[in-house]
Amino acid sequence: MTALSASIGFNFNPLDRRSDKRDDHAFFEHLRSDPAARFLVFDGDVPLLKRGSEYDPWFVASETAAFGQPLHSVFLGEDTDGSGRFALGFVFNPALNLDLAPEDLSPGTAYDRIDLRSLALQDLVAAGTLGILAEAKSMLDWHRRHSFCANCGAASRVTTAGWQRICDACGARHFPRVDPVVIMLVIDGERCLLGRQRHFAPGMYSALAGFVEPGETAEDAVRREVMEEARVKCAEVVYFASQPWPFPSSLMIGCFAQASDTDIVVDTAELEDARWFSRQEVAAMLAGTHADGLSTPKPFAIAHHLLQAYVEKGGSVLLG
Repeated sequence: MTALSASIGFNFNPLDRRSDKRDDHAFFEHLRSDPAARFLVFDGDVPLLKRGSEYDPWFVASETAAFGQPLHSVFLGEDTDGSGRFALGFVFNPALNLDLAPEDLSPGTAYDRIDLRSLALQDLVAAGTLGILAEAKSMLDWHRRHSFCANCGAASRVTTAGWQRICDACGARHFPRVDPVVIMLVIDGERCLLGRQRHFAPGMYSALAGFVEPGETAEDAVRREVMEEARVKCAEVVYFASQPWPFPSSLMIGCFAQASDTDIVVDTAELEDARWFSRQEVAAMLAGTHADGLSTPKPFAIAHHLLQAYVEKGGSVLLG
């Protein structure tokens, strides 16, 4: 069983990434100089958005020039009209008053820095724009953290329109990394296993999750993580859907798992609590009507969709 991909936060990205053209410098420079080109501006890992009747994260080239030379630039892809989309990374001086528009910008323009999680949570930009922002954030974060060669320690340089770094000292090539994470809803008939970490909002419970380790399948990672965190054994594992998670650059692999036993022993180093919830309880949590005020992650998170699917279909979600 799979969810409609675009219904999950960060999943819908309408750009044609044109990976076949990333070595064609003339191609993407032509796109960059086209008046139809648009740019995302990031201050560290936080996008800058224009205020107006709604938030607008897109800048034209003349507007970005007012901020100076970016530290990093990445070609994100072509939009549906064939125009280029780029991400620019800056680190602005904290003293910069973004409420006062630089002279090269439209009079009266003002800006807000809004982190990507808040944009998703508050539904402040369109789904397609959110997906592009996720791509941009992950790529710019990778460049900030990989300025030096992991092989020899020398400084590396950017190539292929921002999608590769090369070390001229040893010849090593470095590519953007994506960290796979399994997130799983463990099912025992008419109830499911949820846990909460200490940093969660008060009363919020979610599906268990953990990183896939080298030499491990996603299915085995599901079984291992559930065993480590709750001491519950799992048998069948069924894929549900995936989600880019740009914090900083993970791929959430959503699964359902069939519990083989039901006795819970919480790993308190990982979780504050874990327990079984009935389908009725989960339905109330999703609806915001739980008697004890308990809640679930919001719709932009894949955990919400795992829980919604379980409430609607029960154990049949394990049929795939």
